Amino acid sequence: MAYDEQLADRLREALQGEAGLTEKRMFGGLAFLINGNMAVSASSKGGLLLRVDPAETDTVVKQPHVRRFEMRGREMDGWVRVDAKAIETDEQLVRWAGVGVTYARSLPSK
Repeated sequence: MAYDEQLADRLREALQGEAGLTEKRMFGGLAFLINGNMAVSASSKGGLLLRVDPAETDTVVKQPHVRRFEMRGREMDGWVRVDAKAIETDEQLVRWAGVGVTYARSLPSK
């Protein structure tokens, strides 16, 4: 399944003006990177793949429609899936994208 192009356009709009922003196809979706670090992605499985502070993963997944990202059957700290239900409004999308951008900015540039 390809990523949701409408969601990618919404992310472009939400992230416009962010310094160091680039786009790259990753994990079957379209990722938005800040200074070379992935912040958020329009996932090929729907919704967002979001980068978060690993120490905050347990708190973040308590939010409705959010769960840990799983790779090869293993849940990953620092990566979450945000279902489409949680980003129906632009305000919700901006809020979630901001979480990813904030974490990506905390990392050294690549």
